[in-house]
Amino acid sequence: MSSRRPRHILVAGSGIAGLYTALELRRTRAAEVTLITKGDLRQSNTWFAQGGIAAVFPQEDRVADSPASHGADTLAAGAGHCDAAAVRVLCEEAGEHVERLLQLGTCFDRAADGGLALGREAAHSAERILHVNGDATGAGIADPLIAAVLTDPGITVLEHTFLADLVTRDGTVTGAVVIRSGGSTELAADAVVLATGGAGQLFEQNTNPSVATADGLVVAWRAGAVVKDLEFFQFHPTALDVPGHPLISEAVRGDGAVLRDQSGHRFMTDYHLAAELAPRDVVSRSITLHLKKRGEQCVYLDATALGGGFLAGRFPTLDGLTRAHGFDWAREPLPVVPAAHYWMGGIHTDLWGRTSVPGLYAVGEAACTGVHGANRLASNSLLEGLVFGARSAAAIVADHGPWPEFGSTALRIAAGGREPAERHRIQQLMSEHAAVIRDSAGLEVAAKQLTQWRAGGDTVEERETANVLLASHLLVQAAAARDESRGAHYRADFPGADAAVVALHSYRMAQ
Repeated sequence: MSSRRPRHILVAGSGIAGLYTALELRRTRAAEVTLITKGDLRQSNTWFAQGGIAAVFPQEDRVADSPASHGADTLAAGAGHCDAAAVRVLCEEAGEHVERLLQLGTCFDRAADGGLALGREAAHSAERILHVNGDATGAGIADPLIAAVLTDPGITVLEHTFLADLVTRDGTVTGAVVIRSGGSTELAADAVVLATGGAGQLFEQNTNPSVATADGLVVAWRAGAVVKDLEFFQFHPTALDVPGHPLISEAVRGDGAVLRDQSGHRFMTDYHLAAELAPRDVVSRSITLHLKKRGEQCVYLDATALGGGFLAGRFPTLDGLTRAHGFDWAREPLPVVPAAHYWMGGIHTDLWGRTSVPGLYAVGEAACTGVHGANRLASNSLLEGLVFGARSAAAIVADHGPWPEFGSTALRIAAGGREPAERHRIQQLMSEHAAVIRDSAGLEVAAKQLTQWRAGGDTVEERETANVLLASHLLVQAAAARDESRGAHYRADFPGADAAVVALHSYRMAQ
């Protein structure tokens, strides 16, 4: 390593991807880091994640499994749309980063023999899911990472700092404009890493915290970055049908809970051989179709056969959550609905987190490496943040090139209309016309209405609404362009998959 000064890196986001990238940047002491987050450090999809982290991790007496098997399951769930190289990287490098989490203090659940306890979730062929406290994996991983970040003298943390825009010079990102305490400030950096998470707030029913408003995607788009796969938005099948729509973990179905309609019929066996353990897109779509067919508002997750003692011990957080909402899930099924959960699409990156704009990296849900394809395999999201966060850090420290170039189609978003945009109206429109089931007529209605709205202003809330509006435009345009059904993108007017449109759909802003 040369004697040059440490590089200064700006990391935006405090989920697993941002925290781990910051820590990996500091391992060689070749970089100093400023980490910004819109809320406090715990306000992220990671911290609220109930489900586990998938990894083939060596331990004694475990069931037969391999990175290749994990990769095969990931490819199958991705509906023929994954990038095979990205999947191979994800699954082969998983173990070393789980080991690093253990070193940093993550206390994964243990089996009776002292080894790591392994669970199984939908579309996985083996038990390979690690959890913390049963159903509090996100917090169990995030808290040790946050502690490590806060005690590293080379990491400056700025909470309640909103990413407003990127600064570029001669086509290279050189920093960012942020809003703190009501005023804007420019932060210079040798590189910027976007780890800003997803965009569940595009939809009325979603499992994401309020901060998930596509901020990273939008600033990258304005800077000229290529985006891809924006039509693929995953809806979690089982969000509790109450205000806020907290999700009921995939692991509950993995342990034997079943889905029933209002009459008590276990309907998933009518839709897929794997029933409740089918891939998420299949289960969410089946629920939506079944509700339309029967004219009902929700289905029911029946975990009563598992017993109250098991449920309280295996899922303590969910047990408290359901009781807080007035349900005794040991005695009665829970009302659930599909809710927007995870965006497979995002800022196009290579296998080292590099975007099409020099100096700009993206990791985690904000990025799109192609690893998830058209439908993310359960419990691969936390893993993606680890693996590609570490790879981005390595690329930044090495400062190697040449910078990647991605093929893309120029896309022009219509200028804002005359009517002020309101976030709840955008959410209602997107939920009606661009959610689990879509068609050309509905997407056309959504596109026309979005052009009637304008969003702007200097407050964080106004900027968030503008980001939601632009991200909605991009999703609707991408969904209208894919005339087939694949994974989480289901077109009622094109119900079959079409090999002719398997190719990645990537876009850049028209100049």
